[in-house]
Amino acid sequence: MHGYHGRILHVDLRDGSHRVEPFDDQFARRYLGGNGFGARLLFDIVGPDVEPLSPENILAFAVGPVVDSPVPSTSRCCVSIKSPLNGLFFDSTFGGRFPVTMKRAGYDAIVLHGQAPAWSYLVVTDQVVELRPAEACRGMTTRDTVTALQGVEGADSDVAAIGPAGEHQVRYACIATYWKNREGISGRGGTGAVMGSKRLKALVIKGARRTTAADPAACKAFVTEFREPIKKGTAVLNAIGTPALVNMLNALGAMGTRNLQQETWEHAAEISGERMKEHYFDKHTTCHSCSVACGKQYHVPEGEFAGLRAKMPEYETIYALGPMLEVHDAPALIKANELCDYLGLDSITMGVTIAFALECYERGVLTRADTGGLELRWGDPHLTLRLIELTARREGFGQALAEGSARLAEQLGEAARPYLLTIKGLELPGHSPRALKGMSIGYATGTRGGSHHDTRPTPQYMPNFDRFSTAGKPEFAIRSQHFTAVDDSLVQCRFVSERGGFGLLLNENYARMLNGITGWGVSAADIETIGERICNLERAFNVREGIRRKDDVLPPRVMHEPLGPGASEGMYCPPDELDRMLDEYYDLRGWDREGIPTVAKLRALGLDDLRLP
Repeated sequence: MHGYHGRILHVDLRDGSHRVEPFDDQFARRYLGGNGFGARLLFDIVGPDVEPLSPENILAFAVGPVVDSPVPSTSRCCVSIKSPLNGLFFDSTFGGRFPVTMKRAGYDAIVLHGQAPAWSYLVVTDQVVELRPAEACRGMTTRDTVTALQGVEGADSDVAAIGPAGEHQVRYACIATYWKNREGISGRGGTGAVMGSKRLKALVIKGARRTTAADPAACKAFVTEFREPIKKGTAVLNAIGTPALVNMLNALGAMGTRNLQQETWEHAAEISGERMKEHYFDKHTTCHSCSVACGKQYHVPEGEFAGLRAKMPEYETIYALGPMLEVHDAPALIKANELCDYLGLDSITMGVTIAFALECYERGVLTRADTGGLELRWGDPHLTLRLIELTARREGFGQALAEGSARLAEQLGEAARPYLLTIKGLELPGHSPRALKGMSIGYATGTRGGSHHDTRPTPQYMPNFDRFSTAGKPEFAIRSQHFTAVDDSLVQCRFVSERGGFGLLLNENYARMLNGITGWGVSAADIETIGERICNLERAFNVREGIRRKDDVLPPRVMHEPLGPGASEGMYCPPDELDRMLDEYYDLRGWDREGIPTVAKLRALGLDDLRLP
């Protein structure tokens, strides 16, 4: 098969034994790679009785047909798990060089089973699969672990590692890899916690096997055609990076502030991408074979954090650790971001969980007796840094924060519920479900819940998109979810897909891309069906875990508190409005009114082997 090795590696961490599962062209056409492979593997292997942090959960790394191909910005890998945050299907993608190296090791997916008897790291090359001792790396940060293991295994190796947060099974611990000055973070859902539960400190990859393209000339023509559109469409990412969103969303009245008590902030400019680039820019960073260079390294020249050289906080991190906590000290934000990456924490869930705790403290739901004597104050960057450290090691009040805000809310009782900002147990990212009607229905129905990588916000910021009306939004959410499922299965960088001219929704460009690599001759309609199949497979996994219409809801604040002054004043998503959109969404999907895919729909998608309650 062009674009594939046709090999899935299964490793039993209990003893290091392994086997290779071959797959054929039919399997590849149905599930594509990355996200699709992960969803099928999780459904088949991990049943509803499996606890996410038990040895029976799996950790599946998967690449796709366009990874390590002439198509630009395709050094991406997808990690799939049953999430310890919510017990549902979860996948998270990351970049750097690791994905390309993994594919060159000769595998399209690596599935980790069981639990190692002692802390270990796994080496996978095109010649070797071996479990090795990692006791010496225990307690190390993600960065130090990568550096140490590359020193042992060679600079040509790539390492995906967990930090202290993963070792302590913080429910939103992440996995990190580093290449030159560019990091790749599998950030959300607790992939690092699952890795830690397996006593696996790192996965080390090396290899030199290459896949082929069915039509190199067509691939070259495709790349040439989109070279200038990519350059033009990603210019702001090259110049500033994702923090360019800060000023824009604040002007839109969609900048989540003070645990979403408001969505405009007078201090936004102080932590904006423009301001931070002016004062702290050091150099651009980029993933393997990507010309966009959306990453940046910053240097803090003076003040409390003088001498700090660290990666640029992405927009989502700025939102979660900045306005949500009312912190507008830019160097402290840079430091907080570095701490999250090195300790191995999802910065979105970390920040939103702290924001929830701050509001509960402000309203008397939390007290000093609960926090171990800490006074929780808005706008205190030193408190933020302290709480990040405590959480990563589950010390003091960090033990409660390490469970995520939904579990903290359960512990605090009904009085805390109005301030909780989770959907299906996952904390909201920085794209407003009140100011963007497409995100209202998108978040509610997305597989992962509070994730902006199921339904995409990017089209909704375009001038010709009506963000105020519910009309057409269920259909938009469905097509956007198909797009992200395919994009994460190819696996393709979202920035280049959306901003490089390929298209904000699936179209013939994606068919051309895939056909050049595989030679399949698929159409845009075929690609759309692949996306629909993957979305239904994910939903089937979650339905088997008990998900129903009652779970396709938004946080109380989003449904009951209209926005205050600003460009989105008065906007929110009341329950009756959401109900109407859910009815339309389910009808369009071919699901029943409880949100369960019908037998007819599953049969039409070739998923009639699935058994749902």
